[in-house]
Amino acid sequence: MRRLFALFLTLLILWAVLAQVNHALTEFRVYLFAGALFVSFTALTQPLRFGLAMSIAGGMICDSNSPVPFGTHVLLFIVAHFTVFHIRDRVPRDDNIAAVVLALFTNFALFLVFSFTQIHGSPSPAFIWPRLLMDLLCSQILIAFITPWFFALQARALDFAGHGRGDIA
Repeated sequence: MRRLFALFLTLLILWAVLAQVNHALTEFRVYLFAGALFVSFTALTQPLRFGLAMSIAGGMICDSNSPVPFGTHVLLFIVAHFTVFHIRDRVPRDDNIAAVVLALFTNFALFLVFSFTQIHGSPSPAFIWPRLLMDLLCSQILIAFITPWFFALQARALDFAGHGRGDIA
């Protein structure tokens, strides 16, 4: 239970920080999407059920204030979690560069799928793609810089909760 609470708090912190950064960037019309960070660490390091529960919780947090139908983030995060979970044996889990690359690919896929599923609501979908590409580029730069920090935060939260590296699947 402490492990669940510790990781949930890290996801809540990430969501709050991203919300504040996106609010500050509205003047520049840039939106940062970091959905991969809600999925990657738990999919790489935790057992399937627990990691899936954390991905669902992260999706619910993201769905709570987004203007998309409730459950959109949850569904995408579940698919991303299963995908990362099934390839995690081929990824060195303790390597920061591998974790960053995995998070970048996961974020890229989530962003594209999310964009394709939500673009039908735009009055002119063809004109929105340059902005989406700029948002994707900025999001990928953010992911590249903060993934090691966020993974370390989650690992430290697990250590603090008494579930150190020895309990990782």
